[in-house]
Amino acid sequence: MKHLDFILVDSISLQLACVLAYFLRFDGNANPYQDDIYARLALLLAVIDVIVCIVFNTMHNVLKRNKGQELTATLKHAFLVFCAMVICLVSTKTSSLYSRIVLYAIFILHSTLGYALRLLYKKGLLKRLSRESGRSIIVVADEANIGGILKKIAENANEMLRVTGLVLTNRDARGETIDGTAVVENLDAAADYICREWVDEIWIGGMYQDGRIDRLIRDCEEMGVVVHMQLPVEKSAAKKKFVEQLAGYTVLTSSVNYATPLEAVIKRVMDILGGLVGCVLALVVIAIVGPKIKRASPGPIIYTQERVGQNGKRFRFYKIRSMYMDADERKAKLMKENRIADGMMFKLDFDPRIIGNEILPDGTKKTGIGAWIRETSLDEFPQFFNVLKGEMSLVGTRPPTVDEWEHYKLHHRMRLAVKPGITGMWQVSGRSEITNFEDVVKLDRQYICNWSLWLDVKILYKTVMTVLKRKGAM
Repeated sequence: MKHLDFILVDSISLQLACVLAYFLRFDGNANPYQDDIYARLALLLAVIDVIVCIVFNTMHNVLKRNKGQELTATLKHAFLVFCAMVICLVSTKTSSLYSRIVLYAIFILHSTLGYALRLLYKKGLLKRLSRESGRSIIVVADEANIGGILKKIAENANEMLRVTGLVLTNRDARGETIDGTAVVENLDAAADYICREWVDEIWIGGMYQDGRIDRLIRDCEEMGVVVHMQLPVEKSAAKKKFVEQLAGYTVLTSSVNYATPLEAVIKRVMDILGGLVGCVLALVVIAIVGPKIKRASPGPIIYTQERVGQNGKRFRFYKIRSMYMDADERKAKLMKENRIADGMMFKLDFDPRIIGNEILPDGTKKTGIGAWIRETSLDEFPQFFNVLKGEMSLVGTRPPTVDEWEHYKLHHRMRLAVKPGITGMWQVSGRSEITNFEDVVKLDRQYICNWSLWLDVKILYKTVMTVLKRKGAM
């Protein structure tokens, strides 16, 4: 049922076929729905059409079919609908009520209109999906091969690949444009560029005896970036590597881990269900603590901040505001008190930016509403809206701020190989007691390399226990 839109398109083409067939047979009368007999036929065909789609799975791989395959699939579908209609009419002894010209015309018109509407809808849909949600891919290849690769990718729009940059292997062409696509970096500096930008995948266009290519592949694997290596052979085998067809080419794909389509669907369903429940709870929490925050520190209740998500994609991150309005400006002054020595994250033992936190003249540390909502993790609830939007998951790695991300080394980038989460391995393994960023990276790497649905369930359970015990929150 994931192609419900294509089922609707086919249903529309079938009803148009009914109208046109009736119009041709009955001297320009274009409304079969006013004729009780043909209105029942139109309703019967609508039901049969949906049943055929589901039972025979006629929309399977509809986005991946070329024009020839689509024509065959459309004819098969229309023929199945026609046969089912004939069987129903014969079984109910009502076939004599209908004009044979109308019945045959419906089959012909359904085939023709269905094929045309599918192609038109598919073209528009693929164009929109490629623009809005296409995978950002960097092509690394010799200049002589770039044109052919870009052409192949464009011809296979159903793959939804969006080439956002080129890297030439034969010369430094940074700043130039080839076939409308910018050369974003030279080969030696490509890894640093990938670490800093939104890049979902890398395409190595061909096999090269070049140490720089090998180094780039190793760097990408260290960052957790998916790498496609175009192969001249049909088969290859390696640990956590698999051969697949991409835009008409055979490529060797390497990744630190991967989920099956079914596992990906189940994880997203878990996110949606958990997100819906979490959003309801978030509204309740906001209604309760919002007025208290307003009284203690005038300003918006919800704090938004630009964070870096999966593969470097930026998004607006939501939290209930637990700090004063000038917290970001005061951060630089407090950096010397940061518990994370290398500055890759920011944690204080007693943060004066938190609403209600102050040090009294006698040295006593006083806390308020801000510290309380952080200790109880109530400030995290608005992130369930990020989960519903698909920017975050229930379980993943914590999304870094932009300034933290800018200081990432290559191996730190692996934290961005998965969708960021509200909770994760770090949160249930010590949370704010961990003061070494490299330990955080190790825990995130452990999660990514050993990911499974069962691991997500265990982390969610441990998170609930950790929050209830108020362990490690800051």
